[in-house]
Amino acid sequence: MKLRQFAFIAALLTAASIAGSGAGTPAAPPPAAPIGRTEVVGLNGLRNVEFGDTEDELTRRGVLRTDVDACGVALAGHDTVSPIFVDDRLVLLWLDDTVGTPEGVIAGTPVPKVRDRYPAVRELDAPQGTYRFDGLLARRGDRAYLFLHDGETVRKVIAGYADWAERAFDEGHGPC
Repeated sequence: MKLRQFAFIAALLTAASIAGSGAGTPAAPPPAAPIGRTEVVGLNGLRNVEFGDTEDELTRRGVLRTDVDACGVALAGHDTVSPIFVDDRLVLLWLDDTVGTPEGVIAGTPVPKVRDRYPAVRELDAPQGTYRFDGLLARRGDRAYLFLHDGETVRKVIAGYADWAERAFDEGHGPC
C-alpha cells in the first residue's frame, strides 16, 4: 500500500510540475475565488474526514470511494480533494483550485498574500534544473499547509501532517 501511495504522489507532482513548466504558452493562474465559494480544509482535515483516519474507517462510514475512475481512491462529497494514505492512515490532502485554507489561500493566491496570512512560512526551494515548483511551508505543530508556487502565485495547496508534506516536496511526489 505504501508503495502505491508514493507512486501516486510522484505522478501527481510530476504532472503539476510539467503543467507549470512554462513549455508552450504559459497558462494564466486560476483566479482566486472568494472563500465563501470554496470548500475549506483546516489542519485537522475536512468536516467529516480527519488526518489520521484509516482507510477502513472512512470506507465503513461511506466517505472513501474506490469505484471512481481516478488515479487512486476518492472522498465522497469531496471531489476536489485527493487523499493520500500511508500505512492505512490519511496523511495529506491535495486540494483542487476551488479548495482553500481558513485564511483564504487557494490556487491563484498571490505569494505575498500567503506570506501575510502565514508570517512564519518557511521557504522550500525546488531543485535546480527541475520543472518542480518552489514551496512555502506553513507549519503549526505536527500539521502544515504546503503552498507550491511559481514565484508569483500559488499553483497547488496541500494540507496534512507537516513531515509528510515536506517529504512529498523533497521527493517530488504527488497524488497521481
